Amino acid sequence: MRRCPWAEATPDLQRYHDLEWGRPVRGDVPLFERLALESFQSGLSWLIILRKREAFREAFAGFEIERVAAFSEADRERLLRDTGIVRNARKIDTTIDNARTLAALRADRGDGVLDRMIWSFAPDVWPRPATAAEVPSSSPASRALAEALRALGIRGVGPTTMHAAMQACGLVDDHLVWCEVPRSPGPARSPGPA
Repeated sequence: MRRCPWAEATPDLQRYHDLEWGRPVRGDVPLFERLALESFQSGLSWLIILRKREAFREAFAGFEIERVAAFSEADRERLLRDTGIVRNARKIDTTIDNARTLAALRADRGDGVLDRMIWSFAPDVWPRPATAAEVPSSSPASRALAEALRALGIRGVGPTTMHAAMQACGLVDDHLVWCEVPRSPGPARSPGPA
């Protein structure tokens, strides 16, 4: 099977590319997880994060927003000692703070607020790139999404990080045109902004 070049390096990346990357991800908790992992990945290899994903899930209570929002200073210290995850104090604090912001938004606007917000930025049309050089590191949609999330108080969501999240969560399809991985049915459009 021909795959996007970045996915050929290891079996872990091949599985992720073939089964997850570019497939629509819906729901506040799965999207919060993806935002957190993309933020932790910033400056690192995605393979590092991918191989630590289960440890991240365990450390961050399955990324259940209200549970992470309730983390105490003792939880923070526990995370800083956890060798199974990336022990970056700024990124840990950002994830906990983002959970608190999202918990407040969910209390005010209901479950699905993050899902509605993110999916409202899915482009109606997204041409698949022909070469790896054509894959953008950011886009007008990722810049707008980053700005909208920052306006809500969400941190660690720059345009490049948001474009990576949009790729990973199926908002845009950056599989190369010749990539043989079966395509997902496409993004499920949101009913509108949160």
